[in-house]
Amino acid sequence: MLRAEKFERVMQLAGFRSDYALARAMGVNRSTVARVRSGEMRPGRAFISGALKALDPMEFEDLFEVHENW
Repeated sequence: MLRAEKFERVMQLAGFRSDYALARAMGVNRSTVARVRSGEMRPGRAFISGALKALDPMEFEDLFEVHENW
């Protein structure tokens, strides 16, 4: 799952002011970013790898958490 509050702070600090700008840097659709950020969709491989690339030097544990029952 996305650590939504932390993700929002990191996104702003990295200079991404919109889902569209972040999505371009991540290589995913803007709707994917919006849906994951709202909790409507779980982050997939493309979202995770794109986020780690766009929000470097953040690491997986900084932005995401794993739930055992998923």
